[in-house]
Amino acid sequence: MVAVRDDEADPLLRFVERFASVLVAAGFPAMPARVFVAFHVTGSDRLTAADLAGMLQISPAAVSGAVRYLIGVGLIHKERVPGSRRDYYRMPADVWSEVMRLQSQVMVRWASLLREGIGLVGADTPAGARMAAHTAFFEFLNTEIAGMLARWEALGESR
Repeated sequence: MVAVRDDEADPLLRFVERFASVLVAAGFPAMPARVFVAFHVTGSDRLTAADLAGMLQISPAAVSGAVRYLIGVGLIHKERVPGSRRDYYRMPADVWSEVMRLQSQVMVRWASLLREGIGLVGADTPAGARMAAHTAFFEFLNTEIAGMLARWEALGESR
């Protein structure tokens, strides 16, 4: 059961909506964003589809689509509890490092497409030079993100 008291529901739902809207502005689909934030605000380490539907006041179908998306991108995991017929969903402890890894993968694809574009317009054209600069930027960011994640993981080992 979700650890949300009735007297907390409105402010908590407002927080979920505000946080989800920031994720949506960053390109996250709306319903998965709301479900993702629900995992942040619950006192439970795992939730059922019914828990999520009740907490967010959404339909089971909306929950189904959202959890399918979140599982697909690795932001939640589905599990079974022995003796239960229900599916439970859990957010990994390192979810934000996973978010950064996903963003890094997007930038790898952007850099690859930009290199393809350079081949089409020519490296010696203004567009090719511009795309080469953008490619270098994304490659730099990816190197930095990889280094930051490695340092973060090393910090975790010492905590």
